[in-house]
Amino acid sequence: MKVRRSVLAPAAVVALAMLTGGWFLQRGVRQEQNVYLQVRLLQEVVSHIADKYVKEIRPGELYDLAIEGLIRGLGDPNTSFLSADEWENLRIRTEGEYGGLGIEIGERNGWITVITPLPGTPAERAGLRAGDRIVDVSGQSTEGWSTEKAAQVLRGPRGTAVEIKIERLGFEEAIPFRLVRDQIHVRSVPFYSEAAPGIGYVPLRQFSETSAEELDAALTALKKRGMHGIILDLRDNPGGLLESGVAVTDLFLGREFPVVETRGRIPSANQVLRTSRPDAYAGMPIVVLVNGASASASEIVAGALQDHDRALLVGSTSFGKGSVQTLFPLSGGHVLKLTTGLWYTPVGRSIQVPVEAERRPPVEEGGTFSVSGDLVSRVDTAGREHFKTMSGRLVYGGGGITPDLIVYLDTLTQDEETAVRELNRMGSRFWETLFNFTVRYVQENPNLPPEFRVTDAVRRELFAALQKAGGQVTQDVVDRASRYLDYHLEAMIASQRAGAEGEFRHTARHDRQLQDAIELLQRANSPEALFAIAAQRTGRPAGGVDAAPGAAAAEASRRP
Repeated sequence: MKVRRSVLAPAAVVALAMLTGGWFLQRGVRQEQNVYLQVRLLQEVVSHIADKYVKEIRPGELYDLAIEGLIRGLGDPNTSFLSADEWENLRIRTEGEYGGLGIEIGERNGWITVITPLPGTPAERAGLRAGDRIVDVSGQSTEGWSTEKAAQVLRGPRGTAVEIKIERLGFEEAIPFRLVRDQIHVRSVPFYSEAAPGIGYVPLRQFSETSAEELDAALTALKKRGMHGIILDLRDNPGGLLESGVAVTDLFLGREFPVVETRGRIPSANQVLRTSRPDAYAGMPIVVLVNGASASASEIVAGALQDHDRALLVGSTSFGKGSVQTLFPLSGGHVLKLTTGLWYTPVGRSIQVPVEAERRPPVEEGGTFSVSGDLVSRVDTAGREHFKTMSGRLVYGGGGITPDLIVYLDTLTQDEETAVRELNRMGSRFWETLFNFTVRYVQENPNLPPEFRVTDAVRRELFAALQKAGGQVTQDVVDRASRYLDYHLEAMIASQRAGAEGEFRHTARHDRQLQDAIELLQRANSPEALFAIAAQRTGRPAGGVDAAPGAAAAEASRRP
């Protein structure tokens, strides 16, 4: 018996020590540091709400809410949870290809409507037109559909067919179409053109896997036409793939030039990305256009070309989205897009706008509207951190990329702005009426000259259409808003008749930033000459420290 007790007693003590000691250890650890306890706590809360809350909520929905709350609590607008469908849409935008019909669609008066068919796609080959209303897809009425639902249904594997019916102005009955889906390439460069003799203009709308290849092809074609100056338009480009931004920059710098540095909390997030090929357009002056909607990879390209004194930046301060997102695959095809670092330009400027600046580029409060209706905010460089480019030119830190030459778009007068606000009180009816009016006008006037202008008679027709749509506007309002209306009418009509390039040619005369870029390049035969000419405009030396911080903004604000 003694032997038996001597064996069991220590075992009981060890067991008791393990149980009580584990309990005491757990009690001694702060709850927020005890991951197991926190997970169990979350499960208990979800269980109680699912079982006993006054309204029935499925546990799956509760976990979705928990995920959303967790991400929202980080206070980072660039970290997000992507559902499987959202991830697929993002993949399509960044990879640039998908199986579909090739149409840009929108919701108009409760129906899915064709905004424009893309060139060389099944939609264009089948004869779909802007303004066609898609009323049926595979036997289902589309009334009340969202554009997201329509896009999901119209997309599909290449080679499969889809039956649709459309209503078209001038036809009493719906017209049936059978279209075979094809691989659709979403172009980063929708068109390219000569902005003036010898001045090439290329808009880059996004950064996808093919962006650098498309841009190089466009510039090569323009170079064969005698191009001696480049305008690269990054305005309203929201960005995209980091690798694409580096590849685009690689077209304009020599080998082994730093493009962007990433810095994060973990060592693997820290790296410097460099170019790998010679400058394909060596010696050619370049102007890059940027604005407050130029973000992410657009800012990487603009910042690198500015820091290396390879391009002159014109426009207004960019958005300031300079954080690195890493994609982590999750169960069920979902993806976590998580911020893991920040981007810095070659001279060490952080692209990310600080949190205390509310993630906006530094601007003065207020602003007014351009002729196109875009908000024009005044850029303020006072008090911002100074950096020097590789040649010693002054550039500004503080988030976003501030141009070398700040140029504001042509703005509305206060009287014009008041009239525009009256029109926009109609909400979506105003834009639907404008769109439908242009569709009908183009169909009824197939022989419009390339340089057509909106006349008083056209405005009277539009006024009648707005009244018919229930708009409480007067002829006086239409007259006072004539510059705004003419801009959009001419842009829509030109787009429907000649696509994106037609719209560009028709609106270019209103674009002060573009016109300034053309003027600068017409006078410059080298990058050095371009910087020297710009320095005369800003009162700032082409190289060295600015003697008067904020001079560029002050000079630009004095311009009429």
